[in-house]
Amino acid sequence: MRIVLTSVLVDDQEKAQRFYTDVLGFLPKADVPMGEHRWLTLVSEDDPDGVQLLLEPDAHPAAKPFKAALVRDGIPCTSFAVDDVRAEHKRLVKLGVRFTQAPVTMGPVTIAVFDDTCGNLVQIAQQH
Repeated sequence: MRIVLTSVLVDDQEKAQRFYTDVLGFLPKADVPMGEHRWLTLVSEDDPDGVQLLLEPDAHPAAKPFKAALVRDGIPCTSFAVDDVRAEHKRLVKLGVRFTQAPVTMGPVTIAVFDDTCGNLVQIAQQH
């Protein structure tokens, strides 16, 4: 058994696609119309055949309150690995990304948390 897909609930798939590709650097993988929404997946440039990230519409009635509760409590919905959190933080700040937690080292990991503009907090993490 292996993970092949994970999702992030987004309030606007088009806006999310622009942010996750143009700012974060993910690559489009699948874009299939599905009525009002799309099956819209992205992959890492470093692993184009790896785990896909589904930009899933937050249309389910439970999604918005769930997302709002996580944001209110400062809890990221997901975490992405980076080689250098401080360098990535600096790059993303220059692109206008709003961080809710600047880089901090906690034992064997350095993390930072940002707003993905689609209703979520996202963590970036570096293992030491």
